[in-house]
Amino acid sequence: MNENNINNLNVEELERLDKEYVWHPFTQMRDWLKGDPTIIAAGEGSYLIDVKGNRYLDGVSSLWVNVHGHRHPRIDAAVKAQLDRIAHSTLLGLANVPSILLAEKLIRVAPPGLTKVFYSDSGSTAVEVALKIAFQYWKQKDPLNQKRYFIMLDQAYHGDTLGAVSVGGIDLFHGIFRPLLFRTFRMDTPYCYRCKYHKTFPECDYYCLISLENILKRYAPKIAALIIEPLIQGAAGMICQPPGFLKRVEGICRSSNILLICDEVATGFGRTGKMFACEHEDVSPDLMCVAKGISGGYLPLAATLATDEIYNAFLGRDHELKTFFHGHTYTGNPLACAAAIASLELFENEKTLEQLQPKILQLNRLLEEFKELTHVGQVRQKGFMVGIELVRDKQTKEPYPLEEAIGRKVIMEARNQGVILRPLGPVIVLMPPLSISETELDTLLSVTYESIVRVCGR
Repeated sequence: MNENNINNLNVEELERLDKEYVWHPFTQMRDWLKGDPTIIAAGEGSYLIDVKGNRYLDGVSSLWVNVHGHRHPRIDAAVKAQLDRIAHSTLLGLANVPSILLAEKLIRVAPPGLTKVFYSDSGSTAVEVALKIAFQYWKQKDPLNQKRYFIMLDQAYHGDTLGAVSVGGIDLFHGIFRPLLFRTFRMDTPYCYRCKYHKTFPECDYYCLISLENILKRYAPKIAALIIEPLIQGAAGMICQPPGFLKRVEGICRSSNILLICDEVATGFGRTGKMFACEHEDVSPDLMCVAKGISGGYLPLAATLATDEIYNAFLGRDHELKTFFHGHTYTGNPLACAAAIASLELFENEKTLEQLQPKILQLNRLLEEFKELTHVGQVRQKGFMVGIELVRDKQTKEPYPLEEAIGRKVIMEARNQGVILRPLGPVIVLMPPLSISETELDTLLSVTYESIVRVCGR
């Protein structure tokens, strides 16, 4: 759609229809109905274009999914070519060409030991698959074992379906649903900025892991797996784990005979500066969940990667009922897999990760200025994932009250200046496409800085 076509759209009618019929996710619709919605009609590179022809720099990669920019010609061509063949066929009892080729590519770039790919269609479903596989794996290893529980981190986020919510730790999102959920064990998050033990890293020597050790002292024989967002907890506010924390957790899992599930839905496909966050600490999980950037931000697709050890536990005769009875209608969708193949090929052909490194350094340098602002409590960065935590009082770390909606005020100011952001409460998130230019990155940081100053003061 070109800008001439956009200008021909009946904007007022679209706004009316949206408010009449669409229920938006994670959105208070009472406020939405009072406002003027930004309706996106097209994209180009790092920019989104609304129905009025306004261009916005996409500062959050359209909710952390876009990798190589909007309308990349290689991915566009791959999807169009696949559409000329077939849009969808089931993986239940059949195979399709793109899903086979993509699986091989995923295993080639995955952490060592992961050898099998189970497809689904979102981050939540990838997590659901991992949880169910972990539970069934132990049952099929020994029907009498008691391994049925999961350990998760406080303030974890693994999706919004009920299994994923059960291992989620953000009460703002999940608290109301607690009566519907299965039991889990919650370990401390290494939120160093607000350490509950009032300790400082590295002198603390990962003191917060005492909570995990205490859980395992009592319940290790009943724990099936520990699930973790490696290196950085995204929805919690871009909380960065201290160096070595993930590796220490892996070691505890191995010595305690429990599976390690790494949720790379947000961190995967270059966001942290490596293909997967696990690579930073040479961690090889038993199960790994991927989604979001897997298709380059084009189409819904997810996968759960597993080891041979886990996969082999599901092999048997029909009457043994060892089959993993789980699947989704659009599992391994050919169009989405074609987009994902093209995206992975771009990583190789355009040397995406290599080109990203100087931009990570640029981002780090530009963020230094934010630390001097009166109401910026902490700036957190891992690769191209950034969280800027706003506080009412820098000395006491007093947070802004929820009703002040400080994050929303800042991102709306940025929108007025041509940048799309989305906050996590009082945390301003930056996660641009990996393909963003250095000039565009300068603009993103400049607008974000100015927006914070205009709303919160210098």
